[in-house]
Amino acid sequence: MKKVWFILLLLSLLMVSCRNKEQTQDVLAEVNGETLSLTAFKATFPEGEWETMDAVQKRHYVEDWVNLTLLAQEAEAQKLTEDPALQERIDYAQKKVKANALIADRLSQIRISEDQLFSYFRVHQAEFQKPALKYRIQRIGLPDKQSAEKVLQQINQGMDFGAALRSYSIDPLRDNDGMMDFVEFSSPDSLFWLSARDLAPNQAGLLTKDDKWYVIRYTETQESDKEASFEEHRAEIRRKILLEKQEEVYQALLREIKAKNSEVYYY
Repeated sequence: MKKVWFILLLLSLLMVSCRNKEQTQDVLAEVNGETLSLTAFKATFPEGEWETMDAVQKRHYVEDWVNLTLLAQEAEAQKLTEDPALQERIDYAQKKVKANALIADRLSQIRISEDQLFSYFRVHQAEFQKPALKYRIQRIGLPDKQSAEKVLQQINQGMDFGAALRSYSIDPLRDNDGMMDFVEFSSPDSLFWLSARDLAPNQAGLLTKDDKWYVIRYTETQESDKEASFEEHRAEIRRKILLEKQEEVYQALLREIKAKNSEVYYY
C-alpha cells in the first residue's frame, strides 16, 4: 500500500513539474509580481500576425507591453482608476475587447485555400518582387530536446555561443566552428532558413530536424540572386487576406445581430 501511495505521489510531483515548466516557457516577463504570458500577448494580435513578425518586432512589442503594465500599475497605485470618467473609458475599452473577440472568432472560422493564397500573390506580385535573403548559420548539435533547451537557456543567460558550441556540440560541424555557410530557402537546409528568419542577428533559437536537435543563430545575411518565392511569403499573404476580410466580417456580424435585436433606440 505504501508503495502505491509513493508512486501516486511521484506521479503528482512529475505532473506539477511539467505544468510549472510549461508555464515558465509561456512567461514573457514579470512586472512587480504580475506575469505577462505569451498566450495572453498573442491573443491581442489578429490570427497569424505574431507568427509573421521577426524577433526584433516581437521584442519591441513585448517591451511596449511591459511599459504599459508599469504605467497601469502606477495609475492603480495613485488611485486614478477610481475616477468615474476613467471608469467610463474602461467600460468602453472592455466593450471593444469583447467586440474584437467576436470578430476574431468569426475570422478564425475562415478557411483560406491554396488557390486564394496564390491568386493574391499573383495579383500583388510587384509588392513581393524583392531579392530573397541568405543566412550564414552557426549551429550547435545536441542529442535531445532537453539538452538543447538547457544550452539555449545558458546562452540566453549570457554564455558565449562559441563557448557553448565547444563545450556541448556533438555535430560534425563542430570542427568548423558550427558554420553552415549561407543557407537559402530553396536549399535542402530550408528548415534552418525558416528558423533563422524568425531570429534577430546573433540571437539563439531552437530547431529540430530528422530527430536531431540544434541551437542555432545567424551571424550574417546576403541577398540571393533569386527573388523571394511564393512559399517564403505564404504566412504574410495569409495575414494580409485576413486583414482585408475584417471589414467584411464586421459588417456581416452587424447585419446578423441587428436582425435578432430590434430594441435599439436613439435619443
